[in-house]
Parts: sequence; C-alpha cells; structure tokens
Amino acid sequence: MSIILAIETSAEVASVALLNADRMTSRVCVGVQTHSQSVLPMVQALLHEAGIRLAQCDAIGYGLGPGSFTGVRTACGITQGLAYGANLPVIPVVSLLAMAQACHAQSGATEVLAVLDARMGEVYWAQYRLVHDWQEIVAPTLSAPAEIAPIGAVQACGNGLLLVEQSLPAAFLANALPRIMPHAEQIASLAAHAFAHGQTRMAADAQPLYLRNKIALTTSERLAKASA
Repeated sequence: MSIILAIETSAEVASVALLNADRMTSRVCVGVQTHSQSVLPMVQALLHEAGIRLAQCDAIGYGLGPGSFTGVRTACGITQGLAYGANLPVIPVVSLLAMAQACHAQSGATEVLAVLDARMGEVYWAQYRLVHDWQEIVAPTLSAPAEIAPIGAVQACGNGLLLVEQSLPAAFLANALPRIMPHAEQIASLAAHAFAHGQTRMAADAQPLYLRNKIALTTSERLAKASA
C-alpha cells in the first residue's frame, strides 16, 4: 500500500492530507492569503502524527487547479520544493475532479457536474463520468454562469452553483451539493490510484492549470461587465 501526501490550495480552504495505506488524516486552514504560511506546518503536523518522514512517502499529489491564481501557484511551488528535497515523484490532480470524487462519495452519483466560483462573475466547471475510472465528459472550462452546458442528467456540486441559480434548469439544481469544495483527501485518493497505475511525474513537471490569462479587471471593465 502506498503512502501519499496531498496538497490542495486552489480555493478559500487550504488542505493537506496523508493517505498511509488505508488510513486518511488531514488538516485544513481557511484564507487564500495565508495558504503559503499554513501548508508546511500542516504537512509537518501530519507527518509527525503518523510517525514518518517525508522521504518515506511514495509520492506527493497536488491540486493543479483551476482555481485561485495565488492558490494554485502555492500548491505547485510547495509540491516542487518538497518533492525535490525528498526525491519524490509528483501526481497532478485537477481540482474539479477532486470535487467530483467528493460528490460521488457523498451522493453515489456517477455523472457529476463540478462548478467552482472563479470570481469576477465567472465559474470554473467540468463534467465527469465514473465507469471503473473517471472519464472527462466536458474539460475544465472558464465561463459565465449562463454558459454552463452539462450533457445529460448530472449531479451538480460546488460553490459556483450559488452563482447559477438563474442559469441552469431546476432539474440540475434540485439535489445540488454547493458545499463541496476541492479537498486534499480526494486529491490523495485520486493520486493513490494514479500511483498504482504508474502515472507519476518529476518534480519539475508540477505546473498549474490556468484557464484565465487575465487575473483582474480594470475599473472600466468591471463597470462595463456590471452594466451588461
């Protein structure tokens, strides 16, 4: 059984998890601005609690995004540093897929629409299907809430759903799970599956998934967007 350390900082809640054989432990901290200061102490606490050293882990899984620009850079940077120092491989996991995994665990759904608040009046979203392994039905996308276009019947989840109540048919929102967010526990589970299938990368390949080239709008652009 593998030992996987996982880091997820793409949204407001930063989390780290340690999957040691079949035992999962985790820590969380709220506040994007403090992610870079909180992650390493949480990692150290988990390793100390488990009585293992970082070098004894088999791989480091991380949420590569999409998500907060600062957050996804934090996860990638810390993952690279830890992996270089301990000579470990890394395993990237799309944060929206981690949400789909959590949605499946909570609801049993195998057709999942994951929607994450992207700020600036937009959402990140993707659709996944579980058939033995997760299949990507709609790739991670950045769009206005009204442009979400799920295929077929889905279980919707994620805090981005709070922005789309007027955009999606009521059937998609009837049993929605808006409290589901990216979390390191799902990153760890998905990374362990990838590790078992030899799907690892070198530390240098720990790169983020960016869907938005522009991080902020000018005042005039914000006013134009609001009036539209």
